[in-house]
Amino acid sequence: MERKNATDFPQELLNLFDRYVHGDIERREFLDSAKKFAIGGLTATAIWESLRPNYAWAQQVAKDDKRIKAQRVDIPSPQGNRNIRGYLVRPASASGPLPGVLVVHENRGLNPYIEDVARRFATQNFMALAPDGLTSVGGYPGDDEKGGKMFPTVDRKKMTEDFMASAYWLKARPDCNDKVGVVGFCFGGGIANTLAVQMGPDLAAAVPFYGSQPPAADVAKIKAPLLIHYASLDTRINGGWPAYEAALKANHATYTAHMYEGANHGFHNDTTPRYDDAAGKLAWRRTIDFFNKYLR
Repeated sequence: MERKNATDFPQELLNLFDRYVHGDIERREFLDSAKKFAIGGLTATAIWESLRPNYAWAQQVAKDDKRIKAQRVDIPSPQGNRNIRGYLVRPASASGPLPGVLVVHENRGLNPYIEDVARRFATQNFMALAPDGLTSVGGYPGDDEKGGKMFPTVDRKKMTEDFMASAYWLKARPDCNDKVGVVGFCFGGGIANTLAVQMGPDLAAAVPFYGSQPPAADVAKIKAPLLIHYASLDTRINGGWPAYEAALKANHATYTAHMYEGANHGFHNDTTPRYDDAAGKLAWRRTIDFFNKYLR
């Protein structure tokens, strides 16, 4: 399939797709509403297909890349869903303890895009762990559509406990330097903010990408430095930023926030047309620099 960019679609259509991705509307409602954009022989179903993830676009680091070592791990989570499976990736040539990065997926489970992000961190000399929040219902099913339907069936509080257990498991490993950061995308961005609240000084850094914000009353518990990425066209998430920023300032938190002009929610996810090459690469470079500063 030919790669398309966000600018190839009307913003109203991208906003409609965002509502579908986040469960505000069903696929049928999306298709019905998308019909008015179906011109020149294009169908609503073809539009839907063109907006869905294409994982062939995203692989930057191959699974068998000689620079990395990857394995599947099982992590105990007694306060959550008893256990959670994860994808652990380390640099092949590592000597001595490494900083750890917890990579938290969107609301689809541990898909190929997030696995590739974990491998990208390993090429930058981090030990990355990408847990699968869908473990308790059988794990990521190999399809984002199915994963999205499974996601609401998992108890959200227990899933959060699973991610926290994963962070502490990573931090306690003898090959970790005792410093762990978290990066998350969309749903995972919200988890990055939540772990910053719940882990306090045990978390060394957090990088939420277009994530929902914690309640202002909880912000005082945040001790980790934050690097916050937002997309200017993402009005759904951005609405919560003013209150969050006010709380961060009131509590003298260490944070840097970037608003990427002209970018959509999901701009780092290079499997969909919402990917923004300039914003995605800049946010990634800033993320690596941030983790190098606070995790080493």
